[in-house]
Amino acid sequence: MSQKPHTPLLDTVTEPKDMHSFSLDQLIQLADELRQETIDAVSVTGGHLGAGLGVVELTVAIHHVFNTPADRLIWDVGHQCYPHKILTGRRDRIRTLRQQDGLSGFTKRSESEYDPFGAAHSSTSISAGLGMAVARDLQGGNNNVISVIGDGAMSAGMAYEAMNNAGAMDSRQIVILNDNDMSIAPPVGAMSAYLSRLLSGPSYRSLRELMKQIAARLPDPLERTAKRAEEFARGMMTGGTLFEELGFYYIGPIDGHNLEHLVPVLKNARDAPTGPILIHCVTQKGKGYAPAEAAADKYHGVAKFDVVTGAQDKGIPNAPSYTKVFSDYLMKAARKDDKVVAVTAAMPDGTGLAQFAEEFPDRCFDVGIAEQHAVTFAAGMATEGIKPFVAIYSTFLQRGYDQVVHDVDLQNLPVRFAIDRAGLVGADGATHAGSFDTTYLATLPNMVVMAAADEAELAHMVATAAAYNDGPISFRYPRGEGVGVDLPEEGDILEIGKGRIVKSGTQVAILSFGTRLEESLKAAEALDSLGLSTTVADARFCKPLDEDLIRNLAEEHSLLITVEEGAIGGFGSHVMQFLAMNGLLDNGLKVRPICMADTYIDHGKPNAMYDEAGLNAPQIISTALAALDIKEDKAKNISSL
Repeated sequence: MSQKPHTPLLDTVTEPKDMHSFSLDQLIQLADELRQETIDAVSVTGGHLGAGLGVVELTVAIHHVFNTPADRLIWDVGHQCYPHKILTGRRDRIRTLRQQDGLSGFTKRSESEYDPFGAAHSSTSISAGLGMAVARDLQGGNNNVISVIGDGAMSAGMAYEAMNNAGAMDSRQIVILNDNDMSIAPPVGAMSAYLSRLLSGPSYRSLRELMKQIAARLPDPLERTAKRAEEFARGMMTGGTLFEELGFYYIGPIDGHNLEHLVPVLKNARDAPTGPILIHCVTQKGKGYAPAEAAADKYHGVAKFDVVTGAQDKGIPNAPSYTKVFSDYLMKAARKDDKVVAVTAAMPDGTGLAQFAEEFPDRCFDVGIAEQHAVTFAAGMATEGIKPFVAIYSTFLQRGYDQVVHDVDLQNLPVRFAIDRAGLVGADGATHAGSFDTTYLATLPNMVVMAAADEAELAHMVATAAAYNDGPISFRYPRGEGVGVDLPEEGDILEIGKGRIVKSGTQVAILSFGTRLEESLKAAEALDSLGLSTTVADARFCKPLDEDLIRNLAEEHSLLITVEEGAIGGFGSHVMQFLAMNGLLDNGLKVRPICMADTYIDHGKPNAMYDEAGLNAPQIISTALAALDIKEDKAKNISSL
């Protein structure tokens, strides 16, 4: 008699309540199936793999014990949320991750009721969780709020600000510290698991409350002594003194891959009557997939890959990436000048500084996920004659904006900001898009603001920033490959505030700021073919503006189009201000600023995103024709560009 085919447990879970009654053995089986599903899905789409594999058991345990979505579950950053998405009704779409019109690579409120808070920047989960807990209390609710935060995210000051606030309140909140680097945890094992179950259980808590009441009746010196003795004893057993000092009831460390340990501890935390609790779980990034476990970055972010071998399909680059060009020319500058140093906020690989750190280990500083500190740390070095380059993604520099204003620009300190991921970033979507840096930096009185049109221009801007000592200076460049231009042996030092004419014409002027120059040149060729002689200029600088260049373009052309891959209020706005204040709009000049629309653009293929943003050649052409009142049916082959 043949056996019935085995039905995977994962096939029976369409939402978390389906697993509430599962036995321990079933939970273990479910975790194994969930891990394989996650690996297979990411092999198709690419994305953040290692973090998700590290929290498979934790994800299963949380959704088994808690009543989500009524119980709020917040994943810090969201890199690790793929298993969570599979268990919360999105398995049928999991192979659309990070694809146009597909699932986001992060948690997203508009995507599912199981995502109560959108996250893609780190260290926000405890603050958001506390806000939800207080809102619950104000409205008489009794649901749980669980924030899962990694040990890397705990390097950010915001996490401790939130814990300090939460510890001073009595709102019931659970924080799960996912320690996947062994950077905090002592060894874990059976004794640690036993102590965690004991200390999280109602018997110990009741005894502890009784002893607190007794101690409160003692004279003050004896009460303080009793409290310190209890904290010392628990700290000796668990290592949780820091979190206890912040006001959290600490449980752990426990093995985050052992469901037999996880489930009872989570149940005890769920049933605790009041106050904030921190559960310290030790996990392994990339757990259960050998290529990820063996990789230096535990497969943090991957392209599509072969599940059997782990080999990633990264394709053959046509040109070096902008990040690589920045890294190479920063090292050239550092070899010539021993005052050149680099600062990164937990992104040495992403910003291209890993190679710099190998050659100059004493001159490269990874400060952790602490952008505010990174900026002011660099400012401090600048006061002493050091030449710091703060290499940071545009989207993350937003987190240090007050420090840019107050600690750098107000004091006119020569800090160099190398702004990576400027513009749209493809699969990472709106949360990581570099949309706003030109706008928020060019408004500052002392800041020099540059944008590289191609990789050779980036080389020149690194050299320019290294030589510039009169105040703060920034240069922006996008994610991905350059356009394939020849690179100079050494970067040239550019004249501050001076652009360049790339192509000369007489009727239409396109003034590009940044890497839309290539699309501007394509548009100019098409406009020329229609009998509209077109000039293309590369502004290079948003601040200070090249006023002579702009004046000449305005006086010698009937239409001026500015093009930038940034938000409203950036380069085009500065050009319009100059034109208006100098009477250059009085003689019939038509001006059309092209920038990103006042909206967030979801993830997708970069070129499709730039089409949606209106920043590719066809949209530039359409803008020119509409401004000159020329019917588009006269334009040849616009859509084929």
